[in-house]
Amino acid sequence: MQLQDILYSQGFGTRRVCAGLIQQGLVQVYAQASDVVPVACADSAKDFVATGLHFRVQGVDWSYHDKAYIMLNKPAATECSQKPSTYPSVYTLLPPPLRQRPQKGAVQGVQAVGRLDQDTTGLLLLTDDGKFIHRMSSPRHHVPKVYEVTVKHALDDAQVQRLLAGVVLDDDPKPVRAAACEAVSSHCLRLTLTEGKYHQVKRMVAAVSNRAEALHRAEIGGLRLPNDLAPGQWRWLSADDLANIAA
Repeated sequence: MQLQDILYSQGFGTRRVCAGLIQQGLVQVYAQASDVVPVACADSAKDFVATGLHFRVQGVDWSYHDKAYIMLNKPAATECSQKPSTYPSVYTLLPPPLRQRPQKGAVQGVQAVGRLDQDTTGLLLLTDDGKFIHRMSSPRHHVPKVYEVTVKHALDDAQVQRLLAGVVLDDDPKPVRAAACEAVSSHCLRLTLTEGKYHQVKRMVAAVSNRAEALHRAEIGGLRLPNDLAPGQWRWLSADDLANIAA
């Protein structure tokens, strides 16, 4: 694949913009995976094997990814929307190439796999793989999502048992059940859901006569938010991460 096409596929702009970056000497390529120092390449049409390629653009190191799969530790007071209404968008936390990766259709860049409320923190997945988004979001696949909920009133066993047995929300006569539920402390609940409804956790907690004061998503599938990923930071998902999600 030509170098300009590689950069284009990774979100560095149009092919003309990518060719300009290369011709201006702003792109270097690691010829071998073991290389410590990249080599400048001013030929935008030079062919490379894209898979496994590492390169540097304007001083920042990148690796080629056919599809982008990333995790973000979503901070509070951010919105999972490209056009936020009140708070900054989570997409502003990502570098421009991730937001500009070309896709078929009008939408560009990675998209959030489901949404978290503006005041909810924790694990958020983003990708440009539509099939992955569907697989992770569809209630038919029952992907478990684990939430840590700080509640206003002290918890008791009756509340936990009601969440496990099922509570009725105002827009659905069918009871909604937690796949797992435990009181971690007197005011902290660990809740696992396999479906997603509007404000579901908050409404389930309200249905057992309590109130969610803070909400944090700790896990999706078998993938847990790493302790060393600070709020607002992101990283690529590894092959093991993707395997853990599917497990």
